[in-house]
Amino acid sequence: MDEPERLGPTYALSDLFVAHHRRLVGLASLLVDDRETAEDVVQEAFVGLHRKWRLLRDPGAAVAYLNRTVVNAGRDRLRHKRRGVTNLPRMVPVPEARSSAEQDAVRHDEADRLWRAIKALPTRQRQVLVLRYYLQQSEAEIADTLEVSRGSVKVHASRGLAALARSLEETP
Repeated sequence: MDEPERLGPTYALSDLFVAHHRRLVGLASLLVDDRETAEDVVQEAFVGLHRKWRLLRDPGAAVAYLNRTVVNAGRDRLRHKRRGVTNLPRMVPVPEARSSAEQDAVRHDEADRLWRAIKALPTRQRQVLVLRYYLQQSEAEIADTLEVSRGSVKVHASRGLAALARSLEETP
């Protein structure tokens, strides 16, 4: 296979899929509260990128396009229908050493408290915090992804963190 063929949209998308699919499904799961819907959102993002590949001025911007598409599609899905209680991926790291059942139960309870608090946040605050702490995006990247000002990102992050702190203090 020669080099120009390797740079075609099919191969580029395949490489992007391998490199980013799992992370994007995790991101979408945090935004839509449902794994199946998250997978659909990510699949639609890749299909959209494939359709628009020839219009993409900078193939290096494909990852940013996918991030933005997943966030926007997740927002649209939430807007049109809310889901009930879901199984979200846990952000509590699994220790390498075996822990006791009691330690596991405490960690599980803490993770559940955190997810309930995150899910209770207004959508924009949750999106900002997920992009900041899950994708580790900068304020400028978050503003670009959500198509809002950097000041708006700061306000939503500040309010979201304050609401999380209050919620976690109130819950035993």
